[in-house]
Amino acid sequence: MRFVIVGTAYPLRGGIAQYVALLHRALVARGHEVKIITFSRQYPKILFPGKTQDEQGGPGIAVEAEQIIDSINPLSWRRAGQRIAEFEPDAVIFKFWLPFFAPAYGVIARTAKKILRKKNKQTKIIFIADNAIPHEKRPGDRAFTNFAFKVVDHFIVQSSAVERDLKSLKPDAAFTRLEHPVFESFGAPISQQEARKKLGLEEKDEVLLYFGFIRKYKGIDIAIKAVAQVATMRPNLVLLVAGESYSGEEDYKALANELGVLGTHVRFFDQYISNDDVPIYFCAANAALLPYRNATQSGVVQIAYFYNLPVIATNVGGLPEIVINHKSGLIASEATSEAVAMTIQQFFEASLEATLREGINTEKPKYLWSTFAEGIERISRLS
Repeated sequence: MRFVIVGTAYPLRGGIAQYVALLHRALVARGHEVKIITFSRQYPKILFPGKTQDEQGGPGIAVEAEQIIDSINPLSWRRAGQRIAEFEPDAVIFKFWLPFFAPAYGVIARTAKKILRKKNKQTKIIFIADNAIPHEKRPGDRAFTNFAFKVVDHFIVQSSAVERDLKSLKPDAAFTRLEHPVFESFGAPISQQEARKKLGLEEKDEVLLYFGFIRKYKGIDIAIKAVAQVATMRPNLVLLVAGESYSGEEDYKALANELGVLGTHVRFFDQYISNDDVPIYFCAANAALLPYRNATQSGVVQIAYFYNLPVIATNVGGLPEIVINHKSGLIASEATSEAVAMTIQQFFEASLEATLREGINTEKPKYLWSTFAEGIERISRLS
């Protein structure tokens, strides 16, 4: 079969670029012809508060992608649709995560379909919906999303939370639930001793990792308050905050300073973490901490699983579906500092790390890229 994947790809940075590369590899491994169409400009600078949109390290998994789509230039959307039609794919797979990209995706899909129908080619439009409703809502979200969703033949959802949101927007949507596969593109594990040396940590430290962009809905303030509570009982507790902040960074540092934990129990690595450096942070930690206020699914969990790192998460969205309580991690009863503090204390007090690492090994077979690719094949063959 022939597939086109539309989404972020190297040299652009981020988890979605790695996801697209891994999906490409999985489909090619099953004997398919696959092309990637990506962005020449993903975000206009005025809408992107980060320092750079390009990956600063290696590609993780090297794939070729055509950089055609300018997110704010409709002419490029039509060019992308025309390029897709030239390839005559059996299916076009869009990685969808923000309404901002819905107008572009909608035009690309419509353009490709119109040309392909004239060639008597029935190409299926598939959306992998990371979110149907965004975490941080903005005016126009629903109208933009509806425009794109109208042209979709089949959706892939990766959690019950997204399934519910999709049904609320498009009750008649055809969809399939496929599990978010494990990220295996960030390099081999290194020893905990080596990783901690690189980060200036001690062997005796009890290390939690908050990884990824710092956003309000991800509850970094909950994590800081929880760590401050637990630190009175566990003097070697350290929270690594590894990721770039788009807003509020100084407020979070001020909160940690006010609670007396900044620099000792809470350490900020306030920068985008390149692909090459990801293993250092995950291998240095005893557990990943996801104190989210809301969530659909999380790619951070699937990075943690690759490194056999237990996850402490809040009981929100799709997190309890992939973080199996007392098997691959621990679930705090609610998104409060008190509940998260209690769960952190339980993790270290009961010495659960080794048991949970073993549990992750039994969970991993659910999250294979080959299984995901097989699911896409089935969807593409549906009449």
